Amino acid sequence: MTTSAQLEQTRFNMIEQQIRPWDVLEPAVLALLSVVKREQFVPAEYQAFTFVDMETPLPFGQSMLSPKVEARTLQDLKIQKHEKVLEIGTGSGYMAALLGYCAHSVLSLEILPELASLARNNLRAAGVHNVEVRHADGALGAAADGPFDVIVLSGSVASVPEKIKAQLKVGGRLFAVVGQQPMMCANFITRASEAAYTTTQPWDTVAPRLVNFPEPSKFSF
Repeated sequence: MTTSAQLEQTRFNMIEQQIRPWDVLEPAVLALLSVVKREQFVPAEYQAFTFVDMETPLPFGQSMLSPKVEARTLQDLKIQKHEKVLEIGTGSGYMAALLGYCAHSVLSLEILPELASLARNNLRAAGVHNVEVRHADGALGAAADGPFDVIVLSGSVASVPEKIKAQLKVGGRLFAVVGQQPMMCANFITRASEAAYTTTQPWDTVAPRLVNFPEPSKFSF
């Protein structure tokens, strides 16, 4: 049985040994990792992986992003309290909870109904009330609820569809892990105007695939 003191020591070790070395130094982000209890969003059978430097397993073959990727994403997006966020790929609801603490409101789309239900329960238990979890195909986005200040793809894609980028406000930012195994990198896309976007790729990582996003054609000869 893990005591609360042991749990907090393990969380401290995660922050100091995984998060900080990945250039996550923003005090508000580091503090948030102690406020939002990651273990509350990890199913009982996977608790041993809660603070490990890996994608934490979830039911139905899904997984959470690694802790350092979640933290670095939050730091680089610089979400403000007045902003409206769309997340694609709710999983267990942990990233949605982190986003909820930073933003005014979060709409999170999850294609698996069982995970959508799990995330709703986790968020309710954690006292997070400004996040709506919707069972929906995230590859379509949520144009009727937009435009959004921030869009977060909590998983990787081969490329970011134009219809998703179009749901950003001008000045809005989108995060996605883009590429193919083993070469993927973080993409931060800013909508510079109605017709123009700028992209930066500040760090490399890998992440599990999001469902239903288009993949490049494979030619065979």
